Amino acid sequence: MSETQRRKEAKPEQREEKKSYFAARARIVGEWDDGSGDETAEDACRQVIGAAIEVHRVLGPGLPEVLYEKALGHELTLQQVSHRRQAPVPVTYKGVVVGEGFMDLLVQDRLVVELKVVDDLHPLHLAQVRAYLSAARLRLGLLINFNVPILRDGIRRVINPHTSF
Repeated sequence: MSETQRRKEAKPEQREEKKSYFAARARIVGEWDDGSGDETAEDACRQVIGAAIEVHRVLGPGLPEVLYEKALGHELTLQQVSHRRQAPVPVTYKGVVVGEGFMDLLVQDRLVVELKVVDDLHPLHLAQVRAYLSAARLRLGLLINFNVPILRDGIRRVINPHTSF
């Protein structure tokens, strides 16, 4: 048997192995649960990621942050996803409100979305999302950096471990 014939015979098996690998990986990813137990937040997360990918596909990287915020807000409106831009969140210190912060987006009153247009995300950006999550007493946030060639490389899920409020 020639080398070419052996390759042809091996290909169906290799294809099946690849299919089973990707099917298993899809099952793992699809069943992955961060323990948030909040399906509304998880659904909002999926909707925002899809909308952000569409915005990035149309606008590309490199524009000012406020333009992505407006475009993402518009895309969420088109998809009939409830959200608020520049949603205020009171900041308390020892029981006293000392001011307020403004989240870029609050989606379905469950998901904090903070947008950036930076070369690299820094721990300070994650700390900002965590601070908003704590102040708003929410579990799940997204940090999205639009200044990347492929948007999935600029998306970070942020979980608030202190949700026993």
